[in-house]
Amino acid sequence: MNQEETETPASQVNQKVVRISADNPITKLEEDALGRIKPASSFAKQVLALDPGEGVVVGVLGPWGAGKTSFVNLSQAFLKESGVTVLEFNPWMFSGADQLVQFFFIELAAQLKLRPGLAEIGELVEDYGDTFSGLGWLPVIGPWIERGRVVTDILAKILQRKKEGVRASQNKLREALKKVDKPIVVVLDDIDRLSTPEIRDVFKLVRLTANFPNIIYLLAFDRYRVEQALGEQGIPGRDYLEKILQIGIDLPAVPSHVLNSQIFKAIDSALEDIENPGHFDSEVWPDVFMEVIQPLIRNMRDVRRYAAAIHGTVRDLDGQVALVDALALEAIRVFLPDVFHSLHTSVEGLTATTNGYGYRDEPPHLKEQIENLVSAGGERAECVRSLISRLFPGGARHLGGSHYGGDWKNRWLRERRVAHEDVLRYYLERVVGEQLQAFSDAENAWARITDKTAFESYLQSLPIERLQDVISSLEAYEDEFGAEHVVPATIVLLNLLPLLPDRQRGMFDLDTRMVVGRVVYRLVRALKEPDSVEMAVKEILPQIQSLSSKEKLICIVGYRENAGHKLVSEAAAKTLEAEWRAEVRATTPQQLADETGLLWTFWRAKQEAKSEEPELVVPDTPAVTYALLKSARSETRSQSMGSRAVRRKPQLAWDILVELYGGEDILRARIEQLKATPPDEIGDLFELADKYLAGWRPKDFDDD
Repeated sequence: MNQEETETPASQVNQKVVRISADNPITKLEEDALGRIKPASSFAKQVLALDPGEGVVVGVLGPWGAGKTSFVNLSQAFLKESGVTVLEFNPWMFSGADQLVQFFFIELAAQLKLRPGLAEIGELVEDYGDTFSGLGWLPVIGPWIERGRVVTDILAKILQRKKEGVRASQNKLREALKKVDKPIVVVLDDIDRLSTPEIRDVFKLVRLTANFPNIIYLLAFDRYRVEQALGEQGIPGRDYLEKILQIGIDLPAVPSHVLNSQIFKAIDSALEDIENPGHFDSEVWPDVFMEVIQPLIRNMRDVRRYAAAIHGTVRDLDGQVALVDALALEAIRVFLPDVFHSLHTSVEGLTATTNGYGYRDEPPHLKEQIENLVSAGGERAECVRSLISRLFPGGARHLGGSHYGGDWKNRWLRERRVAHEDVLRYYLERVVGEQLQAFSDAENAWARITDKTAFESYLQSLPIERLQDVISSLEAYEDEFGAEHVVPATIVLLNLLPLLPDRQRGMFDLDTRMVVGRVVYRLVRALKEPDSVEMAVKEILPQIQSLSSKEKLICIVGYRENAGHKLVSEAAAKTLEAEWRAEVRATTPQQLADETGLLWTFWRAKQEAKSEEPELVVPDTPAVTYALLKSARSETRSQSMGSRAVRRKPQLAWDILVELYGGEDILRARIEQLKATPPDEIGDLFELADKYLAGWRPKDFDDD
């Protein structure tokens, strides 16, 4: 540890430890990242609703890494809130039936004695456990007993006393437990980590004590592992398990889009305090993530392991290896260690380029290295193929890919790609080591949706970059939209619309206006009757601040081709549109300059104006010119075949600007006035405008 790390405040150190923790179950409600607080609460209520008069056994079932322990911890919090005593026993700490039984009762008795009002029961549990001990001094019983009848008689008397002691202790314990006001929950976790004999011993122990009144066993395990261990002599383990469990909850797998969101968040968190993480190639990343990283990560445990790995490695590499390459290789290191080990002996095959045109004269061992690497991937061989294809162009030819000559090496070295032998060796020598949140937020927003102030306050409390996803997630409640939701929700959503940041989208992603518009449409149509819709719209419009947001609502309920949904009468729609155009003409230049979608507001007002309406004049102020230029800027998006990367090129809606101003000369003059007092965040607007004024049009522009 260096001096700087030594002097880091303890609070910051703890935060880093939590953030990159490889495999720690959550212990607090606020740590829940998978939205399992609600199902954990429901499960706890379901457990407490059972009749524990003769004991109850419940289970939390799921494969390794599914989050069973975290779910149990969340459930325990709700159980404890209800006043229930929760005792924990980890069978993984003991081995063998005798030790398991002995320490089970010792541990439970010790925990009970520490709880107010339960000391007497703790004593009885301890007495009951003592009746199962005391034979440990006997050697191998069968052959030893056969040595003499005297010993056999002695043993018979001991066993008889034991039998009588068990019944007496059992009755005392049962009577004491009947008097307990609330049940006692005994948690047994990590059962599936035990050996097969130990798993059987645990369930024998549960069967031995499960009929005590007011005792609820909460078992957490992998169903298939336990069923396999319990099956014997033709009796399926599932049948045995069903006789024991009264309730079982199967934890679902994390949806892929949610898991992806958590992976991205974990990567961002792991890298956020690294000063030089390395060059990030956004065109390479989508394919590498989808083909190499994502298929290897199955659950949140894997997410945490991966985040912990990349944090240390990327920090140590200090930008000397391209970030995407490092992220991909770390996934291989963590989840495919056999493949990672083979990388050390495959460097030449991965990085050697083709010399001239002598493809047929290549040393055969190069291809053999690549084939061995793929073979080491086993059932994940396709991930290894993709790794080679995306990260190692020189080696990809051995899998049917293109041939790369030595002239590529300098480029790979400049970009610090592991396709270059020196970069790969540096990496190997240095390394010896939001959608769910949106659903959760939408659920909280839905609970407040009838209260305009509370709904607005909650949405504004969220990080603004998450709002679009949260609003989109409100569509999940479409079937429950009613009249009481329409006015408050529509006002809040349309007032938020201008504040939402533009996000880089994929080729087929919905833009922000469409996302908000879809929810508003589903809200308004819940009113069903045109008169009801018209009344609601008239109530909503005066409370909407933005002209473009008002137009969005009018468009939704109106008759515009390919946009309107005809939710009001045609006459009402025409009246609403005319009133809106009049409002646009009456708006002051200062107010217009604050409009985020000013270009399309002016364009719509001009295009749809009736002949008898006054002409719409664009105010001659730099602020309005700037607002129009900003709203006229957009990006074209394109993709190359076989690539997930989206290329973006800026453009202006130049023809519309020219028409609004009545000619290019007027537009030129307004832009020159703006240049005299340029705003701080002009970006590339002047550069783009100058290109258009010089005669350039997008169809003539095919470079970056």
